Amino acid sequence: MENQEKGKINKVSVICSKGNLEDVYAALVLANGAVMDGKEAKVFFTFFGLDAVIKKRMNKLQTATVGNPALRMPNGARMPKLLGMIPGIQKMVSNMMKKQMDELDVPPVDEFMDMITAGGGEVYACQLAVDMFKVGKEDLSEHVSGILTVGEFYEKAAGEGAQIIFT
Repeated sequence: MENQEKGKINKVSVICSKGNLEDVYAALVLANGAVMDGKEAKVFFTFFGLDAVIKKRMNKLQTATVGNPALRMPNGARMPKLLGMIPGIQKMVSNMMKKQMDELDVPPVDEFMDMITAGGGEVYACQLAVDMFKVGKEDLSEHVSGILTVGEFYEKAAGEGAQIIFT
């Protein structure tokens, strides 16, 4: 990107380390927003965030119901922490979140990845996480441009006007 204004963000790199629905979507929204704004965008999925790029799991992500103090019930009241531990609650809450996102035309994870990569964004998996969880390249979504070490990702994320966001 030539002639960039000093201090202007022109490259966004998002690191997603959590595999719950809300954190993965935060990363996807940030990356897609960057692509739509004409910025270079890269997303790095590490640790449990790797679920977002594993073909069999990417569209089956769940909302965290235990340890999520911001989780609210439909009436706006905070969800009691003990309620989150009841079998079936996590699936129910996840389905409610997905229904709300459907009503807002928020695409499922694989379609969101299509949008990001079609717009020039790049998606990467973390080498350490791939090794730890014994995941092969064949297990990963076709959206994944490569499996990188953290150092390799930082090299791609570096540059003037670059911003790294950790979700």
